[in-house]
Amino acid sequence: MNARHVLVLALLGLMGVYVAWFGKQPVPVAELLVFALPPLLLAFGALRGMRTAAFWAGVLALAWFSHGIMVAWSRPSERGYALAEVALSLVVIFASSLPGLRARFGGKKPKA
Repeated sequence: MNARHVLVLALLGLMGVYVAWFGKQPVPVAELLVFALPPLLLAFGALRGMRTAAFWAGVLALAWFSHGIMVAWSRPSERGYALAEVALSLVVIFASSLPGLRARFGGKKPKA
């Protein structure tokens, strides 16, 4: 399993967390469009091998991490979802950065 597969699985897991978290709302359309759709689109892009998808997944994961920390701190009833968001966003950051880290410090070129 390479970094791209880990990235795709983490993005799909993050999307699942958001669907479970916000799907219980009376009208969850806005929440699902804002939170669940971007990881899904980025997972499809990463599956197709688009390098920009991994870059934007890493950038958005920084916002997801911050959101998860904020919610975990301020809303104890939603802490489980928030900590799952934090953990998966860290996996996304690591998986999207791994090819570049290998290229920089490993002496090998990353596979496309």
